[in-house]
Amino acid sequence: MKPVLSRKIGAIAESPTLSLNAKVKEMKAKGIDIVNFTVGEPDFDTPDNVKRAGIDAINKGFTKYTPVQGIPELRKAIAAKLGSVNRIEYAPDQIIVSCGGKHTLYNAFQALCNPGDEVIIPAPYWVTYPEQVRLGDAKPVFVQTHEKDGFRLRAEAVGKKVTGKTKIILLNSPCNPTGAVYEREELKKIADIAVENDIHVISDEIYENLVYEGEHISIASFGDEIKARTITVNGASKAYSMTGWRIGWAAGPPEIIKAMINFQSQTTSNPTSFSQYAYLEGLTGSQDSVHVMAREFRKRRDLIVKRLNEIEGICCVNPQGAFYAFPNISGCLGKGAKNSMGFAMQLLEKAHVAVVPGSDFGAEGYMRLSYACSTETIEKGMDRLEKFVKGI
Repeated sequence: MKPVLSRKIGAIAESPTLSLNAKVKEMKAKGIDIVNFTVGEPDFDTPDNVKRAGIDAINKGFTKYTPVQGIPELRKAIAAKLGSVNRIEYAPDQIIVSCGGKHTLYNAFQALCNPGDEVIIPAPYWVTYPEQVRLGDAKPVFVQTHEKDGFRLRAEAVGKKVTGKTKIILLNSPCNPTGAVYEREELKKIADIAVENDIHVISDEIYENLVYEGEHISIASFGDEIKARTITVNGASKAYSMTGWRIGWAAGPPEIIKAMINFQSQTTSNPTSFSQYAYLEGLTGSQDSVHVMAREFRKRRDLIVKRLNEIEGICCVNPQGAFYAFPNISGCLGKGAKNSMGFAMQLLEKAHVAVVPGSDFGAEGYMRLSYACSTETIEKGMDRLEKFVKGI
C-alpha cells in the first residue's frame, strides 16, 4: 500500500502544549483535580467593551466575507498603534490581519522561505517555530541562550550562525518560554547583522504588553534599512485575552505583505469578521484592562518564582516578561526521572500537576510553567510540586 500522508505532514509533530492539555482534560473528565500550568492563555475574561463590540458587529450583520487583508478600519488602527507605541510608520496597506498570531507566522514563512534556506531561531524557543520553518521547506538553525545570562539573546552568538544560506532571523521578545526581554544594545547589533548580510527579520511581539523589567523595543524602529527587512508580528490573544477570537497581524515591506495576502487568499481567506471589529475596539478603546492584567501577572510571577526557588533541586531565573516561568530542574533528575519529559509525566500522574517539559523547547533539564492562572492555583501547584520533589 502506498503511503497515505505526505512526507512533509508526516514529519510534523503535534504541539506538545496542546497534547498535554488534552491529557489534562481527559484526567479532569475522570474527576481528577489537576493543577494545569501548560497552556499560555490568560485566565482573565475578554474585556467587556471588546465583547460588546463583537456582539454589536454580529447584530449589525457584520458576519460576511471581509477583505482578505482585513477590514480597513482595523488596519488603520494597527498602523496608528505602531506609529504611536512602537515608533514604526506603516501605511494600512502594509498590514495583513490573519487568523491568529500562529497563522500570521505561518503565512510569513510560506511567503519567504525556499528549500535550503536557513532560519536562525534563539533557543529555548516556542515549540511551533521549528515546525513552521520546516513546513516552509527551510532549515531551523538554533542559537543558544543561557540561564546565567537570563536567557537574553546576544548578537555575537547570532552572528556566528549566519551563513550564505541564512534567510531569516526570528526574534521573540518577551520570549516564550523564558520571559527574557531583549536589550536595546543587543537588538541594535542584531539589526546591523541583518542589514549587513541582507537577512530578513521576523519579530514576534505578541507579549509586548507584558514587560516587567526592561523595555519592549521593536527592531524595525532602528531605521529604514532594518524596517525594509522586518516583518513585525502581533495579535489580540495575549494583551486582550482574546485567544479564541483568532486575530493576529503582520506589518512589513509591501512586496512581502502582498505575498502573504495572496497566500492567505488561497488558504483561509479573511479572518473572522466580527472578531476584527472586537479587536478594533480593543485597540482604540480603554486600555485599563490591559494594565490591570499586566500588574496581576507581575504579582503572580513574583510568587511562582519565589516558590520555585524555595524547592531543593530547582532554580528559576526571574522572567522579565510574558507569563511563563522556566526553572532548571536538573537537580531533580536522575532519581525518579531521567529527563524533563519523564519528570513532567511523573509530576502529572503522581502529583496531578501539569507542566511542559523543557525538551520541547530545545532545553533539556528545564520545564515551563504558565502563571496565567490564579494565585490560589499557583500556591496549590507549588505545594504539590514541593511535596513531589521531596518524595523523589
